[in-house]
Amino acid sequence: MSEFAADGLPPLREVIAKHGLAAKKSLGQNFLLDLNLTAKIARAAGRLDDVEVFEVGPGPGGLTRALLSAGAKRVIAVERDERCLEALAEIAAHWPDRLTVIEGDALKVDPAEHLSGPAKIVANLPYNIGTELLVRWIGGDEWPPFWLSATLMFQKEVAERIAAKPDTKAYGRLAVLAQWRSTVEIPFTVSPHAFTPPPKVTSAIVRLTPRPAPLAPADRATLERVTAAAFNQRRKMLRQSLKAMGGDPRPHLEKADIAEERRAETLSIEEFCALARSYRAG
Repeated sequence: MSEFAADGLPPLREVIAKHGLAAKKSLGQNFLLDLNLTAKIARAAGRLDDVEVFEVGPGPGGLTRALLSAGAKRVIAVERDERCLEALAEIAAHWPDRLTVIEGDALKVDPAEHLSGPAKIVANLPYNIGTELLVRWIGGDEWPPFWLSATLMFQKEVAERIAAKPDTKAYGRLAVLAQWRSTVEIPFTVSPHAFTPPPKVTSAIVRLTPRPAPLAPADRATLERVTAAAFNQRRKMLRQSLKAMGGDPRPHLEKADIAEERRAETLSIEEFCALARSYRAG
C-alpha cells in the first residue's frame, strides 16, 4: 500500500520509481528527495501567498510541492525533461489552477511573458545552466527587475562567488554584478546526501533581493566589460589588465582615483562603477 507525504501526495522516491526518473547528468539533474528540506527552501523565500513563483528545473516536483504547500498563489515551472511532465501533471491536478508547467529550455523562456504580477524566483537550478540564468536575471537594462527576490540553489563554491567580498579569493565579476544591483545572503548550505544522485560537492541556498537602485551609478554593459577585463587577468595590475578595454587605462584609473598598481580583487563595487563611468564618458 502506498504511503503519502503531509501534502497528500506520494513520497518522492515513489514518484521517481513510478515514472522512471533516474537523474540525467547531461541535464545537470540532482533531485532533492527530502520534503523537510524543500519546505525549508520555500520558507527561505518568505511569504508566497500574494505572489507568483517562477521555478526552473522542478524535476519530480519536490520543491514545487513545497512552494504550493507554502501557499504560493501560482507556480510557473519550466522543465526541459519530458519524462518529468507526468509527475508534474499529478501535482497540478492536486492543486488545481495553481501550477503551470512549461516544457522547454529555461535559457529560451522569458519569465515575464508568463507572469501576471509580482513574482519571486525559487529554484534548485540545474548545475550546468545556473550561473548563466543568474547573470540574465541580474542583467538587463531595466531595474528593478520582474522579480521581488530570487532564492536559488547553487554549488557552494558558486554561492560563495556570488556573495564574496573584496580582498577574498572568491571575489570576482559575478560578485560585483550581483551585489551592484542586489543584496546577497547565504541562508544555509545543503549536504550532498540530500540529493539523488548525491553530487560530489556541497550546495548552498543564495537569496538575492533587488536594490531599489544600483549601489552606484554605472552603465551596465560598460560595467560588465570593465569587470571582465579586470578579472580575466586578476593577478596583473590594473594598468595592465585594463588594456583589454582598448587604449591606455591610466587616465581612467586616475579619474576614478584608483592606484594603477592595484589588482581587480581589491576594488570595491563603487570603484568599479567609477571606472565604468570614466570609460563610458570616453
